[in-house]
Amino acid sequence: MTAQASNTIYRFNAKTLEGADISLQDFQGKVLLIVNTASQCGFTPQYQGLQALHDQFSAQGFEVLGFPCNQFGQQEPGSASDIQSFCETRYGVTFPLFEKIDVNGPNAHPLFKFLTKASPGMAIPLLGSAEAVKWNFTKFLVNRQGEVVRRYGSVTKPEEIAADIKALL
Repeated sequence: MTAQASNTIYRFNAKTLEGADISLQDFQGKVLLIVNTASQCGFTPQYQGLQALHDQFSAQGFEVLGFPCNQFGQQEPGSASDIQSFCETRYGVTFPLFEKIDVNGPNAHPLFKFLTKASPGMAIPLLGSAEAVKWNFTKFLVNRQGEVVRRYGSVTKPEEIAADIKALL
């Protein structure tokens, strides 16, 4: 592995909701917004905004990648098929969704360990270190070279990220 590859997301794999193992190298050359999601969260309506970003920019080389997570208030309790059905029928989601993962702690997915180390947030007492994901719908913007450019908290609405995405396209 080259030094450059070790600083990108391309060294990671993830399983889709259907169970297929995908290399993030498959997204090489695209601008990505990687998001930990949940179906029963106050921020769940952000799926609509994420899909709007996907629709607006996908033809220019942009993808949203959704990673369901049940670590925050048990707000993603469903099975893979429940998650897929909910996202498609409720919000018309067509961007890739991956299997439910942990984003913090000893069982955190390696991708999220990398993302949080590359772009730490704020340290908040009781919610963990600066690196820890604080809640559902934390978003990581990744450039075409696979490098983390910026982290956005849950309260940042997807439409507020559009200008940053456009600047990278």
